[in-house]
Amino acid sequence: MIEVSHLTKRYGDKTALSDISFTLEPGHIYGLLGPNGAGKSTTMNIMTGYLAATSGDVTVDGDDIFKNASKAKKNIGYLPEVPPVYPDMTVREYLSFVLDLKGIKRDRKNEEIKKIMDLADLHDVEKRMIRNLSKGFRQRVGFAEAMAGSPYLIILDEPTVGLDPRQLQEFRKILKTLKKDHVILISSHILSEVSEICDHVFIISHGKLVMSDDTENLKTRFENIRKIRIKGIGDGEHARMSLLDSIEDISDVSLDSEDAKGQTDLTISYSGEKDLRGQISQVLVSGGFTILEMREDEQSLEDVFLELTENDDKKGSDDK
Repeated sequence: MIEVSHLTKRYGDKTALSDISFTLEPGHIYGLLGPNGAGKSTTMNIMTGYLAATSGDVTVDGDDIFKNASKAKKNIGYLPEVPPVYPDMTVREYLSFVLDLKGIKRDRKNEEIKKIMDLADLHDVEKRMIRNLSKGFRQRVGFAEAMAGSPYLIILDEPTVGLDPRQLQEFRKILKTLKKDHVILISSHILSEVSEICDHVFIISHGKLVMSDDTENLKTRFENIRKIRIKGIGDGEHARMSLLDSIEDISDVSLDSEDAKGQTDLTISYSGEKDLRGQISQVLVSGGFTILEMREDEQSLEDVFLELTENDDKKGSDDK
């Protein structure tokens, strides 16, 4: 089990992480999501011991990453966003070097090299210089490095960058096989990618954990949230207030745009299984609003991600 408790990181007056806590267990692939600059890489760098925390604790299979770093780090494989490979080595030379650093005994080394090259599908390029490899192959070398020594915790920062569709499909299969015996944490700012790979999702915004839930639970939780988009002509603010006052099931009406000619775009949000389009039409038309277009959107995980991070942006602005 991996435990992250009350993790905080400050740089002077700037707080990069604020009191983040979560637990990771074997048999699962976890996604760490957030916009660029949200604190994903900072979290991972602290978990791997590359960066000190201002406060908080990280334990890897019972070993504290700060108090017992050497033992804890042996159980961690880490692929940063930019793989830290040596370009003047061949792929095989580099992986041999990595295994030496990890203390793998010489009589096991050839077997271990074969194992991680099989995982990352690197046999065809094992004798090539790393500087001559494509971005996708460098990413695979970095992944092989992270897997060296069969670490208990595998941390992958934006691991799908540079992979083509075929490589991406293979990568997903590899991770689903590995999760049986490892704890896997992946960071990304692309929610659709994480939802395909991960069992559980953490969403970070402005250094704060704003959501933690199973991927399927998230889909179920938000599948009944419905949005209706309306284009029309009329007083947008009057239409917005009329809908909120007249239909109690509506949770929000946003005035997306309104031009000088009176053309207005509205987004209406509500939950439940009722179809409110008839009521909405009646309220708007009786108030003198002409409907040009009405369509219903399904709420996706992408919408959830945007809604959570946008709400945190607004909250952060209000706190200033």
